[in-house]
Amino acid sequence: MRERSVNGVATRLRIIRVASELFHQKGIRATSPDRIIEASSTGKGQFYHYFKSKAGLVHEVLKSHLEVLRDSSDFVNLEISNWQDVEQFYRAFIDLQKKFKMRRGCPIGTIASEVTEEDELIRQDVLLIFELLKNRLAAFFIKEKARGKLLPQADEEGMAEFCIAALQGALLLGKIQRDSRPVEAILNEALIHLKHYIVPAS
Repeated sequence: MRERSVNGVATRLRIIRVASELFHQKGIRATSPDRIIEASSTGKGQFYHYFKSKAGLVHEVLKSHLEVLRDSSDFVNLEISNWQDVEQFYRAFIDLQKKFKMRRGCPIGTIASEVTEEDELIRQDVLLIFELLKNRLAAFFIKEKARGKLLPQADEEGMAEFCIAALQGALLLGKIQRDSRPVEAILNEALIHLKHYIVPAS
């Protein structure tokens, strides 16, 4: 019984991992349950035992993304305590895109771009992830402002939202152009803009 339980957990995680990869590569609409079942070497009965629907699987994939991002156990570190960490935040996404030869965008952004009015649960899942990214960045800006290192007019939450918007737009452009140079140029300009709020050294 215990072995069956362990095998069941492994099967469920394998389906989530395979689905995550396929969603990033092809998008959720173009990835059928049959394709996930085939790629994960599982049966249809197993798939629908663990996930009642494809939407339920998308929800679990996004939950897994949220968990690894929260723990900084994936490709990006969200422990942001200095400006170098902000730059590394951007660099991690650029490096991920380069890994796939600029043929993919952000794993979360790819799913987010397909959300419709009927996908309220998925929208909420994506929102939680973007809120996590925003809050980690905003926390750094808030600390910097409290230490007198940012100008009084700096809007810490607005700066964090700008970071994410610039990142998503840059990654989309990089995917379309199949070129990392515009991504790097856009994100470099974003950093220059953000650093305009740094209090000049006296």
